[in-house]
Amino acid sequence: MAAGLLALAIGVLGMNLPVPMVAVGPGPTYDTLGTVDDTQVVSVDGLPVFPTSGHLNMTTVSVTDGITMFDALAFWASNERRVVPRELIFPPNETQEEIERENAALFASSEANAESAAVTELGLPATVVVTGLVPDGAASGVLREGDQLLAVGGRPLGSVNDLTAALADTRPGDRLPVTYRRDGQEQTADVVLGASPDRPSGLLGVLPGAISREGEITISLGGIGGPSAGLMFALSLVDKLTPGELTGGRFVAGTGAILPNGVVTQIDGIPFKMHAAREAGATVFMVPAENCAEAAATVPDGLQLVRVGTLHDAVAALDALQAGQTPVSC
Repeated sequence: MAAGLLALAIGVLGMNLPVPMVAVGPGPTYDTLGTVDDTQVVSVDGLPVFPTSGHLNMTTVSVTDGITMFDALAFWASNERRVVPRELIFPPNETQEEIERENAALFASSEANAESAAVTELGLPATVVVTGLVPDGAASGVLREGDQLLAVGGRPLGSVNDLTAALADTRPGDRLPVTYRRDGQEQTADVVLGASPDRPSGLLGVLPGAISREGEITISLGGIGGPSAGLMFALSLVDKLTPGELTGGRFVAGTGAILPNGVVTQIDGIPFKMHAAREAGATVFMVPAENCAEAAATVPDGLQLVRVGTLHDAVAALDALQAGQTPVSC
């Protein structure tokens, strides 16, 4: 009788008592060339837009919270999900609202960075904006995130490359006038340039981005958090703003955070994202270069991996596929 009562108690606890674990697995995947809830995911007004075909799907990871001991055992036995300590996903020193705000901010950043990367890749007329500041850098206390950079050292800026050119002949310690627009007002302030360990020119201490000067770009996909959709948003913009069909009709999926200059950075959960992509019908998957080893070890059958270090790499790889060539894989 005692053994039976103990087994009953363990069963009740196992079915009802939450454990400090979460289950991570494949999440939804969305075509950035298409619509979600009758709203275009990526839309452009004021610029020529060209027809597209195929798919450019962003991928996500799902997180199941509040699991019981029996749930955890079932997920452990499954190959489709991974059970990890809850604190890895939900830091114990942050509230649920704080975590959601951070994820929303990261997703909004991925949208802005995707626009900047695509505008820079296509060489469109742009307004250069400050997307971030180097802590204690040269521009700290002078510039703010969101400022529009109009000129540096007297040279007007029409692209991120113009900013690089404006600093090319400078040296650390040089004092340069920086003209910027904040809250609709144009201002000019002197900035003493800092030093960089990897180049002799002076450092302004900002992370520059670009927004289209001639059109309005809107990315609409609510309820998604994190930065990893940036690459696929940027590819969708490049496809829509250039003649020809970038995918060649293929079902392409992928993942990767993107910086305003087009550099693609690593993400988490790539085995689950590849699984979700393959289940949805993808045959090509864009992989951040730093995730290649993990991707190659867990790639599903029938999914061709493409190694991507920058947005330009991704565009070149899709062009290569259309030309019947094999792009760099993992």
